[in-house]
Amino acid sequence: MCGITGILSRELSPERWERLLKAMTNSLEHRGPDDCGCWYDTSAGVGLGHRRLSIIDLSKNGSQPMQSKGGRYLISYNGEVYNYIELRKKLEKFGHLFIGHSDTEVLLSAIEQWGLFKAVNRFNGMFSIALWDRDEQVLHLIRDRLGIKPLYYGRVKNTFAFASELKALKACSLFPTDINRNALTLMLRHNCIPSPYTIYKNIYKLLPGYILSIDHKQDDKSELTQYWSVRDTALNGFSKPINGSTREITDRLEKLLKNAVEMRMIADVPLGAFLSGGVDSSTVVALMQAHSCRPIKTFSVGFHETAFSEAEDARRIAKHLGTDHTELYVTASDALAVIPKLPRLYDEPFSDSSQIPTFLISELAQKHVTVSLSGDGGDEIFGGYNRYLWGPSIWRKTGWMPRAFKGLIANMLTGLLPETWDRLYQIIQYNLPEDYRQRNPGEKIHKLAQAIRAENPKDMYRSIVSHWKNPAEIVIDGKEPSTVLTKTTLWTEPHNFTAYMMLLDTLTYLQDDILTKLDRASMGVSLEARVPLLDHRVVEFAWRIPLSMKARQKQSKWILRQVLYKYVPRELIERPKWGFGIPIGDWLQNQLRDWTETLLSEKRLKEDGFFDPRPIRRMWKEHLSGRGNWQNHLWDILMFQGWLDHNR
Repeated sequence: MCGITGILSRELSPERWERLLKAMTNSLEHRGPDDCGCWYDTSAGVGLGHRRLSIIDLSKNGSQPMQSKGGRYLISYNGEVYNYIELRKKLEKFGHLFIGHSDTEVLLSAIEQWGLFKAVNRFNGMFSIALWDRDEQVLHLIRDRLGIKPLYYGRVKNTFAFASELKALKACSLFPTDINRNALTLMLRHNCIPSPYTIYKNIYKLLPGYILSIDHKQDDKSELTQYWSVRDTALNGFSKPINGSTREITDRLEKLLKNAVEMRMIADVPLGAFLSGGVDSSTVVALMQAHSCRPIKTFSVGFHETAFSEAEDARRIAKHLGTDHTELYVTASDALAVIPKLPRLYDEPFSDSSQIPTFLISELAQKHVTVSLSGDGGDEIFGGYNRYLWGPSIWRKTGWMPRAFKGLIANMLTGLLPETWDRLYQIIQYNLPEDYRQRNPGEKIHKLAQAIRAENPKDMYRSIVSHWKNPAEIVIDGKEPSTVLTKTTLWTEPHNFTAYMMLLDTLTYLQDDILTKLDRASMGVSLEARVPLLDHRVVEFAWRIPLSMKARQKQSKWILRQVLYKYVPRELIERPKWGFGIPIGDWLQNQLRDWTETLLSEKRLKEDGFFDPRPIRRMWKEHLSGRGNWQNHLWDILMFQGWLDHNR
């Protein structure tokens, strides 16, 4: 795992080339503390930078930027290509020779042998690659299929630059940092800024599965090529499901998952795994332990507020599997200590509050290992979110209703405050089946009321995943731009509402929230995080599994559970899904109250000039009094305000 940077320009002096490239590259030291390299050719007007976190081949033979044997290509690369040993054996048959045993050498030889497009399609891994073609004078930027590794780029006049993180582009000093108010509206809706947008004007995220080619001979003309598509994978898989019995499909899935996990256990440094006690992380850990001849190291975080803690569940599973388990219990003070670090970690406003425990578990793991496997991605590809179960059910029951009748039902549900619903739920919860037990039921009931008002499944999904309903009304001079959620061509008529939601979650929530959170939290402490459930072969296979095997008997991820039950007893797994939540609402009312009041004061909001203070102040007062639970909305604003302070 590493950090990459680069500049393409014919207008910089040799001295400025060196100064800018080094400044950009050194700003990413946390991504690669083990080594630093810069290469530039001022006559050609190109430079590449690299910070290295040594994982495979710890010698200098793995240092970057690296040149191909024939001298045509130079590469700066972040990530891992897990099937590099298999590719190396094939390339050796073609006569390729290797000095060391890094995957970077293999990537260069593969591109020499098969060409860029065919080579990239052979890569199984997570990667952001910058490749300079000396012969063609073309810079290629390549991002992995699912967006596990980040890549940002921008252009100012006749200078093009790219980097693994926004902070490196800021360090370039050529780029103006004008805030994109339109992107800010998206952040309030999604709690992150969806690709390809960023918080800055004229700086973008490269979309997953794409190659961006910049032709230096033709005035840096750019061309965007898609080499892999989540949408096509989903549509093809959904239209051509796997034939076979439940047992046959389960066995095939288990075999594929085993291989994905085993490939990601290859490392020349200590390795472990995050373990929350949920289905996804437990499956990954179970397969790791089955493959290992010694106890693997596992890590979990918990909270003293028991309603938010899964640490005990993780401990029981770790004990059953025989792992070397370490856990950390988090207090409000621990969370408060993390908050000032968040703007530096994320570079742009990001308000998924589970960013705090994700950072803390990464920090814990890094004290013991250099690589940690994670269960991220399982919800999106195996149907794990609660909305996949209740969303279609609610639409079937309410979709036919006249608008006025829907509004009447929604008004009845919102007639009681979320806190009132919570108190009622506390009285009856132990008389309910276990799968009906929920955290923050009042908040979910109010969310349900919004969804009921929807006029079609697409609108219902957008309502479900939105924080602020009309963010352009909150952001001064902000206009909400189009995203994949608003495109009518994505899936013209959803063949299945659940499949439609899974696809959109993969295209938005997974890449821009989940994977961003994982990358920044782990790389912020120089820890490499690997996600075996997002092996593209697993994703392609999962989309061919019938939905009836993903949601069955009121259970999500049914087929994945069948694999897990071979290693872990059902009774250790069967419980309500909590997620990686934290008691942020309570903390805002108590330990974080003064900090919140400072950032949300009417004077401060007016002076900054980004938000209409009136709805924010109303929500803050209602939250303090207990008349409303606005924790998500308020956290969105707080994360922007904190980021703004850091970047003034």
